[in-house]
This record gives sequence, structure tokens and C-alpha cells, in this order.
Amino acid sequence: MDAPPVVRLEEVRKTYQMGPVTVEALRGVSLDFQQGDYVSIMGPSGCGKSTLLNLLGCLDRPSGGRYLLGEADVSRLSDDDLSDIRCQRLGFIFQSYNLIPQLSVIENISVPLYYQGRPERESMAIASELAARVGLSTRLDHKPFELSGGQQQRVAIARALANDPLIILADEPTGNLDSASGREILEVFDELHGQGKTLIMVTHDDAIAHRTTRLVRLRDGLVEDDIRT
Repeated sequence: MDAPPVVRLEEVRKTYQMGPVTVEALRGVSLDFQQGDYVSIMGPSGCGKSTLLNLLGCLDRPSGGRYLLGEADVSRLSDDDLSDIRCQRLGFIFQSYNLIPQLSVIENISVPLYYQGRPERESMAIASELAARVGLSTRLDHKPFELSGGQQQRVAIARALANDPLIILADEPTGNLDSASGREILEVFDELHGQGKTLIMVTHDDAIAHRTTRLVRLRDGLVEDDIRT
């Protein structure tokens, strides 16, 4: 018997009211994501990519349809429950890194553990291990402004792994990096995929699409293609 999907979207719709105008960002998206999927989401500007990622990340709610994360029907949860889901089951990697400038590398990585209420010694040990995993064991006390863009994104990846998430969501993760740093980040993603992590990334970058094992292409708020490679 096939394992149940870690994520299931059933006819998910998202509409925004902008004055008298109703904008349909998603118009009935149905997708399943399995454990270990390595997915790139592509499409032209305005096709619904960012809206889809926000819904997957529990940063927004669908206007219709269902979103199942594991066994939880996320579309019906309270704001507090959604916050718990984000803290405990999701990892985020942003184009702009979103690091806290006043905190060191190890402190930035440990932020999700702080919100989980983990003891400081345990949090620091986990953060140190994750820093080493992304090649930053000699930068633990550095602040973000002392790091290159590629190093800052490595911190963001380590932070996304801190809560051992069910899925990792990335929004244009190489968008602010030069080509060499971008390749290094993609190598980290490849390693995570090899370790069985589930990665879903919004991107315009063909280099990411060629490395992932599945390409979902959106157009006008609908799934145009869903190709496994």
C-alpha cells in the first residue's frame, strides 16, 4: 500500500477582494506531495506561485477546498493552531534570508527551538550541529552582516531544519545570490533530498527545476503541468 501524502490539496481556491474587484489567485488546485518529494513550482508572474506557497506554509488560509498536512485539516485550524503548525512542522527558507541582525549564527539557527520551549543547552547543541552540517562551524559567533549572501542563506537553511520539519518550503532561495553561491545552496538542497527531506520551492531558476525530481507549473491560478523527472 502506498504511503499517504504528507500534503494534500483538494480543489484549493484563494480569492482576494481588492475594492470592487475580486481576484482569483488560485482557482481549484489539487496536488499531493509525498515524503521525499523534491519539487520546483514555476510559472509566469501572477500565476499563483506565491499564494500557493503562503497557503502551504500556513501563512494564509484557502478561500475554498481543503489543505491536509499529514492528518491535520489545516484549512479548519484556529490562528493559534496554525502558529503551532508553523513552529513545529514547517521549515521556511526565504529569498531575503530573514535573519535577525542582532543575533549570531548559532542564535539565529536556534530561534525555532526557543519558540518550542527547548532548554538553552539543548538548543545550542542542536544549532551547533546544524551549523556544521551546512559548513558554518567556524562562524557560530558571527552576525549576519559579517557573512556573505551564500553563508546567510546557509544559516537560513540550518534554521529551517532546526525543528525537524515535515516539509521545507523555499521562496526563490537563490534569487539574491551570485551563480557560485547559488550552486552551493543547490548542492545543500540536493543533500537534503538525499536524506529524505521533502522540499517544495518556488523558483524562476531553471537550474533548480533541472535538479528537482518534480516540476509543477502554474498558469492563471491552475496547475498547467505536473511532471516527475
